[in-house]
Amino acid sequence: MSASHTPVLVVGAGLAGCVLALELAHHGVASIVVERSSRPPRHPEPNLVTGRGMELLRRLGLADSVRAVGADPDSPATVVWSRAIGEDPVLVNSTPSANELRRRYAGTAGGSAPVEPYVLLTGEGLTTRLRAAVRGNPLIELREGWTFTDLRLEADRTVATVLDGAARVRHEIEAGYLAGCDGAQSTVRRCLGVPLRDAITPARHCTVSFRSDTLRLPHPALSTITADGMALIRRAGHDLWIGHLPLDSDDADLTNPAALLSRRLGPRAYEIVGVTPWQEALGIAGTYRRGTAYLVGESAHRFHPPSATVDTCLADAVDLGWKLAAAVRRWGGPHLLGSYEGERRRQAMLERETLSRSLEVRLRFGRLAAAGASPDRLATLLRRQATAVDPDGATASRHDTSPVVWHDGPEPAGTRLPAVRTAGGHNLFDLLGPQFTLIDLTAGHEGRSLVAAAVARGIPVGHLPVDDAALRADWRSRLVLVRPDHHVAWRSPRKPSDWDAVLDVVTGHRAQDHVST
Repeated sequence: MSASHTPVLVVGAGLAGCVLALELAHHGVASIVVERSSRPPRHPEPNLVTGRGMELLRRLGLADSVRAVGADPDSPATVVWSRAIGEDPVLVNSTPSANELRRRYAGTAGGSAPVEPYVLLTGEGLTTRLRAAVRGNPLIELREGWTFTDLRLEADRTVATVLDGAARVRHEIEAGYLAGCDGAQSTVRRCLGVPLRDAITPARHCTVSFRSDTLRLPHPALSTITADGMALIRRAGHDLWIGHLPLDSDDADLTNPAALLSRRLGPRAYEIVGVTPWQEALGIAGTYRRGTAYLVGESAHRFHPPSATVDTCLADAVDLGWKLAAAVRRWGGPHLLGSYEGERRRQAMLERETLSRSLEVRLRFGRLAAAGASPDRLATLLRRQATAVDPDGATASRHDTSPVVWHDGPEPAGTRLPAVRTAGGHNLFDLLGPQFTLIDLTAGHEGRSLVAAAVARGIPVGHLPVDDAALRADWRSRLVLVRPDHHVAWRSPRKPSDWDAVLDVVTGHRAQDHVST
């Protein structure tokens, strides 16, 4: 059995695995990515990458590539609620098109709006673009057709066993760190013995992709029709439909999906493109870490349909990626990597609550519709609940309880940096460096000495002096330290009394002791 070595081994080249490897490379850290499939999975249903998700991809130079394979940016996304397929809608929720939101964002002051509008694209299109970027990166070695089978945790590393599918040869890979990005049925999670704790009793569903010449529904492109307990998605510019269907005891046999569709949508000719069974469960891993092995994305949380939680997976990968890079480069302390689980598992819990409420609305709507509730009553139910899609995604981006954020100051830290434009016309996000950046609004650029002190300790911090009267008027803080993921790690109206203490906290070398700054 041959052996190889890598700072980080990434298991899985889906969304989370590709973004994690690219994030590591963004910080100059090499990795090996093993992926059992030689081609991206064929997922034809639309995936929503919100504005916040696109901001994270923009950092890596991927926003334009991903947007190029997205849906028509001039088409709004519509959710139609009906008592039954073919009936008049009870309520229609429409999300403005990406281009309409881009125009709105341009006129929004304060920086709360995302830099990028959302994009809708297929899971296959997203993964294909990300995997192409991985293949083209010299710091990433992608081994497609290689299957992870087992691991061994040692004191300071993880040793993984992988199978080269083409040569039928087993290899060992010694990694300083291992990241399990291998999906909801994660082998890494199983090998680590980490339980997945479901919040609800799993319910059986399947997703059927199909074509039908006779299925005609009077709804625009990019529509999701919720009716009869199921959801039908119409792909823009295609004759392809995607149906998320609940299964009961009569639907145990999925070998004839056309018959299943006939029972739900009426007898007609169906051309079946694909069938994927799944369970509607809201599960979160009991822990995201054992030793030097980590769970990321759907390995750490199993939410369905997966297309609804793309941002959560993407942010997991970015968060762990820059913190792993800090550990490999030896400037990050133990609390920094330790904060990955606290920050991201907390976000998964919040996401689960949101999905639970959405599920309850959908189930209650279905029960009332089946019981004969009037359209007015059903519409009132939906209006009282939050049923609309959040295309911005920025509101969930906060780490105000993180142990690696300095919380003593006149303005909150841990929140996303406002995405403002400077007086020179530049977007502030685009001026940030790949690692920490100290935004300096002081008259004499006093932050220069703080940056020099950090660099002397081996901490990568860029200095960004900004001469902007509007920002000075709007921000109480004159010095703002920004993390690689756009979150504010520390801010203050003046130089701190103990800069080393601040650096110790934000780099994870010690827990915050609330030294006054």
